[in-house]
Order: sequence, then structure tokens, then C-alpha cells
Amino acid sequence: MAVAIVILVLFFGYSIFRYYRVRMYVNTLTEEQFTEGYRKAQLIDVREPQEFKNGHILGARNIPVTQIKQRLVELRDDKPVYLYCQGQSRSVRAANILRKKGYKDINILQGGFKKWAGRVKS
Repeated sequence: MAVAIVILVLFFGYSIFRYYRVRMYVNTLTEEQFTEGYRKAQLIDVREPQEFKNGHILGARNIPVTQIKQRLVELRDDKPVYLYCQGQSRSVRAANILRKKGYKDINILQGGFKKWAGRVKS
């Protein structure tokens, strides 16, 4: 019983640590904030190609999080990067990869594509 409690405490502690660490280098933007800036940035949909084909934010490029390390040459490190996925978890993973590669201006859409009410290409 005590071991299970320790494991749960460690798990939640680590989750909280990751949440705050990500907030130090990633800007989580509301839809309004995201809309204001994404046209001057690199808009990247990090979902899988089939999800992208079923609908995506107008002007987005599809670079799945599973391919982002291999496709870094497609991204400029001197321009802001706006990321989104279906929710937010894959965007956070992609942001972490980009941060480790030296990208500074990384932004993710709060709530992801499922919360997006703006223009969509389907």
C-alpha cells in the first residue's frame, strides 16, 4: 500500500514538474491570440497525415510529431513556430523537441484543433 502511494506521489509530482517546465519555454495561446500571430509564423499541424487530411487550420503544414526530428530542415529557427494537434499533448512533445534543438519562439494552441472555431480546410 505504501509503495503504491509513493508511486502515485512521484507520478503526480513529475507531471506537475513537467507542466511548469514546459510553461517556461512554450507560450500557450488562446484561439484569439493564436489567430493574431499564426499568419506571420510557421503554422505546423503535428497530427498524423490522415488527421490532417480530414481537416486542418487554413495555411497549416503537416509535420507529424513522429517525424519532426527528421524534418527540422523544413523549419526556420528565426521565425515563430505555432504548433497544434488534436488536444495539446503532441504539441507539447513537439515543442520540447524544438526547444532542445534551439528554437526560441514556440507557441501552442490551447485546447488544440478540437477547440478551434476558426477557418478550417477540409
